[in-house]
Formats: sequence, structure tokens, C-alpha cells
Amino acid sequence: MKMPRSTFYYKKRKAQKPTDEELLALIRKIALDFPRYGYRRVTAALRREGILVNRKRIHRLMRENRLLCRQKRRFRVYTTDSNHPYPIYPNLIETLVIVRLNQVWVADLTYIRIARSFVYLAVILDACSRKAIGYALSERIDKELALAALKMALENRRPPAGCIHHSDRGVQYASHEYVDLLKEHGFQISMSRKGNPYDNAMAESFMKTLKYEEVYLSEYDTIQDVADNVFPFIEDVYNQKRLHSSLGYMPPMEFETSFKKKAL
Repeated sequence: MKMPRSTFYYKKRKAQKPTDEELLALIRKIALDFPRYGYRRVTAALRREGILVNRKRIHRLMRENRLLCRQKRRFRVYTTDSNHPYPIYPNLIETLVIVRLNQVWVADLTYIRIARSFVYLAVILDACSRKAIGYALSERIDKELALAALKMALENRRPPAGCIHHSDRGVQYASHEYVDLLKEHGFQISMSRKGNPYDNAMAESFMKTLKYEEVYLSEYDTIQDVADNVFPFIEDVYNQKRLHSSLGYMPPMEFETSFKKKAL
């Protein structure tokens, strides 16, 4: 066959495993960009770079070098006022299986402390990809804040009729102006049960991520400081870089791109 004998007997060498020192340097680099990553996400990030490593080994290295993050309980300001005269809608997503983009949107509000007071953030996520598609910031927690986030989401997505909008029972989401805008665009309206945060777990999870990976690591003096830091975190870090366990350790933007390709 005119083939060299050495080619016939060639055996591919197994890739050498990185040493603990090499792994630790890579872990520190990831931890610098994402200070609140746990060992599971660090493992996923390394695997995405082609480094096959056992997560138990990553956990050991992070524990020995004090790189495991510990979450502290923070002062809580309640943002849901469900004592209002507006109609309440049933929970439509309690047993729903979410299989496509723009099938369900979830909305929520949270507070962010600044030097002498609080400001408030409204966010809307696509429940399939977890992408933040609308958000707004204000010194007042009112219907205008919620409407600003909704209008941004509508401009960005232009969803088909029948998309479900899910939120808590807060007065901002039950107000006539907010509900009328939802109905104008053909939404089905869904609300959590009273006093049950698990009914809006996706939005709650986003807010927790935002607090622990950006807000609690920073100090803001003014509402402009918040906008200058929180908005880039949402767009550049959360939507485009942060790995989500619920998406198979992919960022929302990458997940949506992959999802759309599969749908073609």
C-alpha cells in the first residue's frame, strides 16, 4: 500500500491532564470575570474551552483556595402591593411546558439601594431563553416603571398573539393601563398565587443573580450610577456571557441563536 510502517503502528497520544497549578490559574481568571460563579459553572466554563475536568476536582481546588462564594442574607424591601381594586388573573403557567421563544414572558420588580434611598428596576424575561428583553429604572415603583419595561420588550420582540405575560399580583401589573396594553398586543394574562414566590421563580432567580453578581459587589450614589452599571451587566454579561444551568450552561443569546437554527 506504499504506507510507512510507522503510520500503521501510530497511536494517538492521550491529551495530558492540566496540573492543579494550571487549572487554578484558569479558575482564577474565570472568577475574576464572574466573582459569584460556583464550582459547577466554573466546570462548565472550562469544558466550553475544551478542558475536560471532573467538577469534584474543581470543587476541591476552589475550596482549598477559598474561591467558593458564600451568599449573605440582605435587607429586604417588599415591592409587591396586592391590596388593590383591580382584577386578578389565574396562573396559566403552573403546569405549562415551555418549548418556544415568546411563549411566556415573566415580569418582576426589585429595589436597589443608593446612597440615601432606593431606586427600582422592572425587568421582563423570555421564559424559554431566560433572556432579559425589557427593563427600566425609576425612583418610583409605579405603573409607569412597569410600562416602560413592557414597551421596551414589545419593541425588541414583537411577539405573536397568545404569548402569556406572567407576573405577581402587584398593583403595577394589574393596573388598567398595563392590562390594556397587554390586551392590545394579544397577550394572555397570568398572575402568581397570593404570597407564593415560587409561582414566579424565573424572575426571582434573575433578580437574585443580578443582586449577587452585580449590585452587592458595587456601591451606587445616584440612579445614574445604577444605570451605568446594571444595564451593561444585563446586556453584556447576563444576556451574552453568563452560563445558565437551565440552558445546558449556555448564555441566553447563544441559546436563542441555537434554538432558532434548530427550528429552521
